[in-house]
Formats: sequence, C-alpha cells, structure tokens
Amino acid sequence: MGVVIPAHNEEHDLGACLRTVQTSAARVAPIPVVIVVTADACTDATAAVAVRGGAHVISTHCHNVGAARAAGARRALELLDDAGPDVWLAMTDADTSVPSGWLTHQAHWARRGYDAILGTIRLAPMTTARLLEGRHNAQYFRTRRGSETQEPWEHPHVHGANLGVSASAYLGVGGFAALPTGEDRDLAARLSEAGHRIARTDEHPVQTAGRLRGRAPGGLSDVLASLRAALTHPAS
Repeated sequence: MGVVIPAHNEEHDLGACLRTVQTSAARVAPIPVVIVVTADACTDATAAVAVRGGAHVISTHCHNVGAARAAGARRALELLDDAGPDVWLAMTDADTSVPSGWLTHQAHWARRGYDAILGTIRLAPMTTARLLEGRHNAQYFRTRRGSETQEPWEHPHVHGANLGVSASAYLGVGGFAALPTGEDRDLAARLSEAGHRIARTDEHPVQTAGRLRGRAPGGLSDVLASLRAALTHPAS
C-alpha cells in the first residue's frame, strides 16, 4: 500500500497527520506501506517534518495539487514496484488525521473487489466555530437517511483527503490530472466512466482542519468561508 500526501507549507500540521498514518499503517502489517509526501512549492520546514515522520519526500514546484498528488503516486508506485500486482494507493491531506483503522478498512474494500473507495470527512474539533460547523454539517449530511433505516449511507462526496484506489485502476484512467482544484472529483468521474467498482462509504471518516484560508481554490476552505460570510451577512 502507498499513502500519498500533498503538502504546501504544512510544517505545523503535517507531523500530526503522519503520526496517525503511521498508526494506521501498523494495523495492516505485514502488508508493506510506504508513505510519500509531495512538498510542493514549500518555503518552510515541510520536507524536514516529513522526513522526521518517516515519509519519503519529493519536492515539486508546480503550485498545483493535482500535479502534486500525481507526482506522489508515481513515487509510491516506484517504491512498491516489487510488491506484486495488487498495489493500493491511499490519499489524504497534510491537515488531516486518519483513524487507526483507515488502511484496514481500505484493504477490506479492496479484498471485496472494489477498485476505488470514496470516504467522508469530519471537521476537526476546535478548528471552526460551532455555528459554522453546524451549517457545514447540515449541508454535508443532507442526503443521509434517518436512524430508522439500517442502510449504509452512499454519500455523494469526493475528498482527496480520504480516497483510495487500486494501482491498476488508477493507471488505467491516466491518474490525477494537473488541476489546481477538483483533481479528486475528476479522477472519480473517470473511474466511474471506465466502469470501475467504487465504494462510497462513511465507515472510516477522517478529521480535517476547518480552515477558512486553504491551499487549493474551490476546496473545503472556500466552502467554509462562504458559509461564514452567509452567517455574518445574511441575505435580507
């Protein structure tokens, strides 16, 4: 398994992310896990933090999250070249903490014959105001059925912070495109169009920072910023 983490000036959050990924990796032993951090256009100590956290590091200067994810995936596949045909790539973000069973769950879905997994997120505690978090959650969970049903929630979301894909499916659709935002949705769309089996699951949500100023345009931070603006200046 390869875990790919793009990072742009994430020296403050990356260490915590890597600790949770390492814990999750230990749970899938003896499956080999390599962690690759793409330090993209960093001017801080992101690369040094990644090395201390046990990750392989590559440096890019593209200012582009899609290109950074693609570069990280290429490096992970190079490192796992001798691992056999069933290599799995797991994606997360540098401001995200993954649950201890994150990779175990992904391995489970892969064994069931799924080619990709689209997981969910939760806003990390203490990173957003409670009212803002409530507004976000009201939108995020609006398609989830009530507690009266036992049906799993096949959610509509796609997050680079919680995504897994088999190497064969990933390569078959051409990998991540060099998009400044939406590279995760673009990949998921191409996987679906190619007929790959995709699981949409809420079983292993990750916790991601509720930042109002993010790294990628049009991402979660912009969504939260627009929600805050609506709270501050409601339409008359």
